[in-house]
Amino acid sequence: MTTREPAGASSFAPSAIDSPTDPAAVVSASPGPDLRGRVAVVTGAAGGIGRACAERFHAAGAEVRLVDRDADGVAALAAAGVGTAFPVDLTDLDAAAEVARGADIVVNNAGVQTVAPIEEFPPDRFSLILRLMVEAPFRLVQAALPHMYARGWGRIVNISSVHGLRASAYKSAYVTAKHGLEGFSKVAAVEGAPHGVTSNCINPGYVRTPLVEHQIAEQARAHGIGEDEVVESVLLARTPLKRLIEPAEVAAMALYLCGPDASFVNGASLTIDGAWSAN
Repeated sequence: MTTREPAGASSFAPSAIDSPTDPAAVVSASPGPDLRGRVAVVTGAAGGIGRACAERFHAAGAEVRLVDRDADGVAALAAAGVGTAFPVDLTDLDAAAEVARGADIVVNNAGVQTVAPIEEFPPDRFSLILRLMVEAPFRLVQAALPHMYARGWGRIVNISSVHGLRASAYKSAYVTAKHGLEGFSKVAAVEGAPHGVTSNCINPGYVRTPLVEHQIAEQARAHGIGEDEVVESVLLARTPLKRLIEPAEVAAMALYLCGPDASFVNGASLTIDGAWSAN
């Protein structure tokens, strides 16, 4: 009943997700800020959005701490020269705090998903999701703030979701966690502003990641439809722009939030959802 986000490529049928342009090519051509001398912590770095963020921040000159419980995944990324591997299970909250000490940038991205009706939702799974996706970001930011405040500069980028602004059936823990992350981000924005620290959420719709791919079977069971119907009938049903988002597009916005052009963007929830939340 549960799905997790391993490293790996998606196998969605091209007909469901093709777009007239290549988003990855568009964002890769965009210049980014100079982050030399900055330490960036990226959670869930072994795959999907986290990996894309790690690669973009490394390319901008940051020293990247690659945080993921997938030890092999972050080790491979580190071996490619992207950053330093920190194989950490973030549900160990003390370990989560330690990895963020001395960081200038914290990208809270790690997450898992479970799709089930409330009456069938495993209570221990509900607690784990909130611990990973709300409590761990709190501990990471709490540990990083003294360094950020001392330097008079810091950036907190919370990878939320359109589900931080809207709800969907059968995702009670995930929606609750993302709404909690939104609230925490705003408090961090208000408290951090006098110290040169900003905190923002990025709210993508469905991104082409293993986390999305691996919930297709659960969605099919929950909605009583075939797996081949899930992408168009469930995942993209409320999105006028009928394609999945590329991880590189989310990473580009994360990098933008750490650059000088975004110095006054604080406490915001920035949607990348193809107009889902406009409906």
